Amino acid sequence: MKVSYRLAQRDDAAEIAQLELTHMHDELGSNGQGMEGQHFSEPQITSLINQGWIMLACCDSKIIGYVIAGPWSLFKSWSIYQAILKRLPSIEMGYSRLSESNSCQYGPIWIHSNHRGQGIFEQLVSQLARHVGKKLPYMVTFIAEDNALSFAAHTRKASMEVVDYFGFQQRDYYLLVLAN
Repeated sequence: MKVSYRLAQRDDAAEIAQLELTHMHDELGSNGQGMEGQHFSEPQITSLINQGWIMLACCDSKIIGYVIAGPWSLFKSWSIYQAILKRLPSIEMGYSRLSESNSCQYGPIWIHSNHRGQGIFEQLVSQLARHVGKKLPYMVTFIAEDNALSFAAHTRKASMEVVDYFGFQQRDYYLLVLAN
């Protein structure tokens, strides 16, 4: 199986939007309780594609994985991101503090279940980090405390650093950062 990685293109928007809608609860962890899945509409996906914020993993021209990053302005309508944005200025990274202007939201990431455990996760994150690093020095994400698989993948395979821990809507989350 030969996997290739590339930035999403406009003609990928409908398929990515459908995958996002279909698999949005996969992103929440073991039970998804206390929070509704969030998905991007096709116009939002198209906007992210136009700005170069979506990396794809493809096999035989079929999308088998994707990772989305984006500017905070796109996420501000969701209350969990509002809570995260309030926390950013209290987090130091080296000689700077995290902010809306020096970081972006990373995630969601999805890999087809038939292709998990084959190094695709690491490559998607690495490829996206290289691309985002041209724009911003930090990618920020959150992972539910009870989502042990995602936590392990992000801290071990993607080398993300836990920088905070917070509660939101009766659920606890780790806040993680990847320096690009």
